Amino acid sequence: MKKTFLYGPYNIKIEESPEPKILEDEDAIIKIVATCICGSDLWAYRGIDPVSEPIPMGHEYVGIVLEVGKGVKKIKPGQFVVGSFFASDNTCEICRAGYHSGCIRRVFMGDIGMQAEYARVPLADGTLVPTPDIPPDHLIPSLLTASDVLGTAWFAAIAADVRPGKWVAVVGDGAVGLLAVLSAKIMGAERIILMGSRNPKRQELAREFGATDIIPERGDEAVEVVKEITHGLGVHSAIEAVGTQTALMMALKVTRPGGHIGVVGVLHDVKIPGDEFFFSLVHMHGGPAPVRRFLPDLIELIWDRKIDPGKVFDVVLPLDKVAEGYKAMHERKAIKVLLKP
Repeated sequence: MKKTFLYGPYNIKIEESPEPKILEDEDAIIKIVATCICGSDLWAYRGIDPVSEPIPMGHEYVGIVLEVGKGVKKIKPGQFVVGSFFASDNTCEICRAGYHSGCIRRVFMGDIGMQAEYARVPLADGTLVPTPDIPPDHLIPSLLTASDVLGTAWFAAIAADVRPGKWVAVVGDGAVGLLAVLSAKIMGAERIILMGSRNPKRQELAREFGATDIIPERGDEAVEVVKEITHGLGVHSAIEAVGTQTALMMALKVTRPGGHIGVVGVLHDVKIPGDEFFFSLVHMHGGPAPVRRFLPDLIELIWDRKIDPGKVFDVVLPLDKVAEGYKAMHERKAIKVLLKP
């Protein structure tokens, strides 16, 4: 089968690999119907996360179940499934508390590599969620977002305590930031401010998803604009969806005392000044999103056509052209690339 590997900075290749087999009783084998490139994949692609040997790539996926291990009781061959980017058993105390990405048996699906034709999914009963039926083609992009970017954005909004009537700032106009705008809208936010966006196409989609204000400024200039909009108070909720020092400090500085920050950008070389955080009086919560907690509800919203998050995919490529997809996202010529094996 065909599978994607990263050999080093900017060096993505498709290789022939053995088809996966059942290794554990709780495994499932799926035929991947759609996968995609995540913004977090770019950290390794750009060499910021060093790679010493070829590594498989991709952690977002939807597909058809082909085979299950003898310990799998709920997931059946023939089902169309959406899976989280972390495999989890959905039974441990951490999972039962809603933090499946911290499961004591978790497996990062990126270590398996989902930018491929087939994949082994560990802990299948706890990781995979079937759709009500085989979906029509036009729903597949939206269902794919639930595997990570939509689930991550949803978690970010919950971590930021987004509620009806609140004012929300979103830092970052990548797929997660844009879907954080959508999530905040669905959760009833009164005003949604997208910060740091300078791309007309992304701005247009943000407005379609529910942004009321778009601020192209970044850093302290953006903070001043938000403070002016909020009459010096700051927002109730901020969502950080980038992972840089500048982005996190923007989120911290625009949040009013007593407010909440949801942090879902994969943080790199970030240092929070202790005194600034201490005197900010804000709540901060985040990390890798426990997507599995939200999958049933997100699938229902998509299935019932109440949301269309698949609009973040503005480039669709065959898996053979995955290297072109990485280049497009690296150069910000694409918001998010969907890959068809």
